[in-house]
Amino acid sequence: MSAQTILVTGSSGLIGSEVCTYFARELGCNVHGVDNNQRAVFFGEQGDTRWNQQRLQRELKGFTHHELDVRDRTGIIELVASLKPKVIVHAAAQPSHDRAAAIPFDDFDTNAVGTLNLLEAARRACPESPFIHMSTNKVYGDAPNLIPLTELETRWDYADPAFAHGIPETFTIDQSKHSLFGASKVASDVMVQEYGRYFNMPTCCLRGGCLTGPNHSGVELHGFLSYLVKCNVERRQYTVFGYKGKQVRDNIHALDVARFIAAFASAPRIGEVYNLGGGKQNSCSILEAFAIAGEMTGQKQVYSYVDQNRAGDHICYYSDLRKMRSHYPDWDITRSLTQTMREIVDAWQLTRAHG
Repeated sequence: MSAQTILVTGSSGLIGSEVCTYFARELGCNVHGVDNNQRAVFFGEQGDTRWNQQRLQRELKGFTHHELDVRDRTGIIELVASLKPKVIVHAAAQPSHDRAAAIPFDDFDTNAVGTLNLLEAARRACPESPFIHMSTNKVYGDAPNLIPLTELETRWDYADPAFAHGIPETFTIDQSKHSLFGASKVASDVMVQEYGRYFNMPTCCLRGGCLTGPNHSGVELHGFLSYLVKCNVERRQYTVFGYKGKQVRDNIHALDVARFIAAFASAPRIGEVYNLGGGKQNSCSILEAFAIAGEMTGQKQVYSYVDQNRAGDHICYYSDLRKMRSHYPDWDITRSLTQTMREIVDAWQLTRAHG
């Protein structure tokens, strides 16, 4: 893939920036990033990603930044036509299911319409180029909550042995509460599949769990581990919303996400879907994450409990990675949960020291 041009939307975000770095440094690509710092608009100053954009421009050879909104249909079509990228990685989104209810038009226009703009631009200019879409496990809505659960001391877990490996890609997305964010991501997810099947384009949807790492601008409404660690480091109160703090998520380091995207790009398939997370081995509950963070920082987590879960929130969710591993046997998780949290702790401590 050397010297090829790739286009990454949401390039200043956690996954986008990791993909830019991986393709530039490991694969020698010319990387074009699309980002207009909408995260700061959605989440305020705490969500600002300009620092990450500047880091990419400073550190990556062959990186070009484009100040462009994915909702700008003409701008997106013109950019893709001029670049004809060999790979398109679509990581731009309004990413919070809590925030979406307050900004329904911004949410849908960014997530659903923005994705359609990119798909149609790709179909017109470079239909043979792999199109990799960062979807979300929220496309399953709260249907995973219907699986019988066992309450353990520090977490919930699946009582049904059919889900011993986690949630598979065949799990229903229908007849469940998604949040408006989840619904807008369903629209984009299905459209990415449809462009693959209808137009025979190499597309895939990566239904991410908790994607994380040290370059995450974590805020309360998005960025579970990053925000939790930030609260611990800064001795800030963390709010637990329902489920006794035993709700479980699987966490995957952004580097392992980038590695899978590269694997798919090198051997693409038509209209594929993958559940992309850390799997059961990298899962933890909020209470368990408190314990790990506290062990690393030497500071007990300060938190309050609200006996009301977030609408559509999963009680227990971890990804079944068997399909990914069978299709791409050279790929696997390389960063453990503790390694990932160590990196996040170090990053926030460094930020605080220089703050």
